This record gives sequence, structure tokens and C-alpha cells, in this order.
Amino acid sequence: MGKITIEQSQSPKTKPDQNNLGFGNYFTDHMFIMDYTEGVGWHDPRIIPYQPLMMDPATMVFHYGQAIFEGLKAYKARDGRVLLFRPHKNMARINISNDRLCIPPIDVDFGVEAIKALVKLEKDWIPEAEGTSLYIRPFIIATDPYLGVRPSLTYKFMIILSPVGAYYPEGINPVKIYIESKYVRAVKGGIGFAKTAGNYAASLKSQVEAQNKGYTQVLWLDGVERKYIEEVGTMNIFFKIDGKVVTPLLEGSILDGITRDSSIALLKHWGIPVEERRISIEEIFQAQADGKLDEAFGTGTAAVISPIGSLNWNDNIITINNGQTGEISKRIYDTITGIQSGAMEDPFGWTISVE
Repeated sequence: MGKITIEQSQSPKTKPDQNNLGFGNYFTDHMFIMDYTEGVGWHDPRIIPYQPLMMDPATMVFHYGQAIFEGLKAYKARDGRVLLFRPHKNMARINISNDRLCIPPIDVDFGVEAIKALVKLEKDWIPEAEGTSLYIRPFIIATDPYLGVRPSLTYKFMIILSPVGAYYPEGINPVKIYIESKYVRAVKGGIGFAKTAGNYAASLKSQVEAQNKGYTQVLWLDGVERKYIEEVGTMNIFFKIDGKVVTPLLEGSILDGITRDSSIALLKHWGIPVEERRISIEEIFQAQADGKLDEAFGTGTAAVISPIGSLNWNDNIITINNGQTGEISKRIYDTITGIQSGAMEDPFGWTISVE
């Protein structure tokens, strides 16, 4: 793949107010880019000034959606170190998405080195205000100018960076979730487990309708029976029922979330019972009726942990834990963010330092 070359920007941007970042609004001075050509492989890795792309109108990604992406974050520790959280997991997962969409794999270690090189160059962009971080977006698009349905023969792998605050305006406060019964996002055998653009396009209609009703996000049910819980639009989901934590089993239609995996590891580390299994929406509402639904929360890179305060299923609304943040939600949030920021011990070796 070669050595990463660096072209420094001659027009640095003014950095935004750390207390008013929002999510995904601002982008740093540089970006990483690498090309793929059939017969050559991945080549010409480079960091260049952040800039628009010049694309032929026939470029295949515009027409057939051959695009995948990842999301992770960089944090500035109190001792000045710059930390990444489980980046090898993200790069391993990018290849799962690549395989499903017929995109050539990226060498995992090289992908992490590319992330580190870009973050190191842009370390002054990492915000330090409470709850902020530098969001990292690696992605790959098909670039052949061709209007036939087949895998592209050329691709671009890119990484861009964005200083961010909380993903949800509520922050660590509980969110309201609308349970989708009309639309379907994914089915087994499809692309629901891949982090690909089409999955998110399929979710937009329902998300807009839910937000118009005053809900933060949509909880998807399975696409066949419309009864088993899958995931929230941007998060995996967990429930604490009668002292035990349960989360939907990975069966090919939901994302294998890295924050999900980290949360399960923490729960097991603490000796808290946790199960991965099929969970029907009826079971959740019955648990609430029986007084056994203690709390619910979502997990994801963007929000880390997002407690769920209420669920609306066909206009039947339940309030969970009196609309308050639950004990386990807060403990997982405090621990993961503590490890990410270097403020807490990392017994799992999850963080790596950007040298």
C-alpha cells in the first residue's frame, strides 16, 4: 500500500466553539484518501487538505449504493495523551461490510495506522469540554463511471474527522422511542448487519415520522413477524428485566455494535447476568405490566449510552423507570467514557494511544 504522504493545508480553519458543536457539523483541516484499482490493489495512501470530490455523474456509488462506513472517536486524556477506543474492531467490521457489498478488504492494521496518522495531524481539533470528542468517519465508495449493475472495479477509501458534542440533545437523559410497526428496515439474508448507506436510507421515512410525533428515534421490529425487537436506528438496545440484562441476538439483520460488545463485556466483568436472545415486544410490555422492567438503554459510538425513558407501540405508551436514568445505564456510561478519556483504568486493553 505504500507510505502515507502528507500535504499540509495552507488555509487552516477557525475552530468552532467547543460548547456548541452539535454532531457532524464541523470538519477538520485534512482528510485521508486511498484508491483501489483492480489488478493493482489499494494504493497511493495520502493525507491532503479537506476538499470536495470531483466525481463523474455516472460514478457507480450514485446509482447502485455500493458504499460502506464506520464510526469511532478520539479523546484527549487529562495527561495529554490522545486515545482511540477499540479501532481494530472498527476496521475488522469495515471488512465485514466490505465482504457483503463486494468491496475489496482493507488491511486492518494499515487502516488503524491511517486513522492514527490523521488524528495525530489534527490533534489540536480534539475538543476537551465535557462530553465532547473527535468523531472519526472512515468510508469507502465505488468510483467506476459505469451504468451497469456489477461491483465497481475502482474505489476510494477515505477518512474525515469532526469535533462533536452529544449526539442526542438529551445527552445522558432518557430519550423517547417510537416502535415501528409499518415499515421494515432489514431482514435476515439482507444487509442489515453491514454498516452500509442503504440501511440508513431505509430508516429515514420512519425516523422523520417518529420525530414529527415527538420521538427521538425508531425501534425496529423484525421484518418477517413484526414482533421481535431488533435495534434502534443508531443504537443497539438493552433491557433490564427482573434483575437480568437482555439484548437481541445477532441473527444477521442488526449491527454487531462495538459499544454493544463493550457493554456486554462490562456486565459480565461485574457479574451481572446478561443474555443475548430473541425478545418480543409483547415480552417487554408484559414485563412493564408485571413491574419487572427496571430499565432500558441504547448503545452506540455516537451517543455511547442513551437511557430510554418511554416506548410507544401502536399508541400504547409505557414509561420506564419513571423516566429516569437507570443505575446500570449510568454505570456503563460512566465506565466506558471513563476508559475512553483515560480517566479510569482500562482492564480490557481497549484504548490505544496515538503516538
